[in-house]
Amino acid sequence: MQRTVVTVNSNGRQSASFIRVASAIGWNVRAQMRDLNGLVAQELSDLPNVTVFIGHLEDPKFLDNLFKGAQCAFINTTHWGDEVSIGRALADAAKKAGVQHYIYSSMPDHSVFGNDWRALPLWSPKFTVEQYIRQIGLPATFVYCGIYHNNFTGLDFPLFRMEHRPDGSFLWQAPFHPDQPLPWLDSEHDIGPAVFQLFKEGPRKCGGKRIPLAFSVMSPKQVCKAFSRGLQKPVQYKHGPIVITVPTPVGYREHLSALEETLAEKRAPYFGPDLEKECPDAALELWEGYRDMEEYAREVFPVEEAANGLTWMEEVETPQREIELDFQVNC
Repeated sequence: MQRTVVTVNSNGRQSASFIRVASAIGWNVRAQMRDLNGLVAQELSDLPNVTVFIGHLEDPKFLDNLFKGAQCAFINTTHWGDEVSIGRALADAAKKAGVQHYIYSSMPDHSVFGNDWRALPLWSPKFTVEQYIRQIGLPATFVYCGIYHNNFTGLDFPLFRMEHRPDGSFLWQAPFHPDQPLPWLDSEHDIGPAVFQLFKEGPRKCGGKRIPLAFSVMSPKQVCKAFSRGLQKPVQYKHGPIVITVPTPVGYREHLSALEETLAEKRAPYFGPDLEKECPDAALELWEGYRDMEEYAREVFPVEEAANGLTWMEEVETPQREIELDFQVNC
C-alpha cells in the first residue's frame, strides 16, 4: 500500500537514509528541511515521490500542514533549538493528524539507571521526548542508533579522528578501553532499510518497543583491524583522552566530557543495560544486508575523505603482510 510518511531534519544522515528507501519503494515522503542548502538537500529534493516542506519546527501551523493526511512518521530531532519542546510539539501534531505509526529516534538517559552515571547532554533530551510520546498514547516504536561508521574522519575533529600520519599509517585515539565492546552501524546504508522494515511490521508487532540499531559489536582494536584490512594500510589504536583542538560548541564539549566519564571511564553500556544484550540480533532481524566496518573503510571512507579535500588515498597501497605486522595498540 502506498503511504504518506513524514520526516524532519531530512538532510541529516538518519532521515536521508530512510527517504532514499521510501522514495524507491514508491511511498510519498514529506521531507521537512529548514532550507535547500547543501548537496544532500538537493539530492533528496530531486528524488521521485518526495515533497520538500521548507519551514521551522517551532511553527504549529507548519506542523499541522506537514502531518495532515500522513499515515506514518520517522522523526529524528536534533539539539538545534529546544529539542524537548520541539519533540513534544511534533508528537502532538502527529497525534492530532491521526498518524498510525510514529518511529522516533531516541537515545538513553544513563542517569536513570541508578549507577552514578552522568547523563549525556545530547542524548537525554531524546529520552525525555520518548517518555512524552508514550504518555500521550501515540502508536510508536523507538530506535536507538549505534555509533556511525561515518563518524570517522581525517579532519581534526574530536573523538573519531582517523589521523593520517606521514608514514602512511592511521591513528585513532579515543578514551574507550581497547577491548571495550561498542555498537556500530553504517547510518547512510542501513538505517533506511531497518526503519522501513519496522513500518512494514507495524505498531501491532513493534509498538512501544525500543530497538537498538547496531549491526555489529566491535572493540576499538577490532575496528582498527577492520579499517586496516579495508584500507590496506596500518591502523593503530591509542587509548587516550579526547583531544579538542578546534573550536567546539560548549554543548558538545559537555557531551564529550560526560561520554568520556560515563561510557569510557565507568564502562556503562552504550544503550544502557536493558538494550545491550539485544545487539546485534535485534537489528539483524530487520535487515541482513548491512555494510560492515571493513567494507565501509574500503569503499566509502576514501570517497568521503576526498570530498573533504584530503589526498592520502592517492598514495601507493601498503602490502597486507606489512599491515598485519604493523598493527598495534597503545594503552
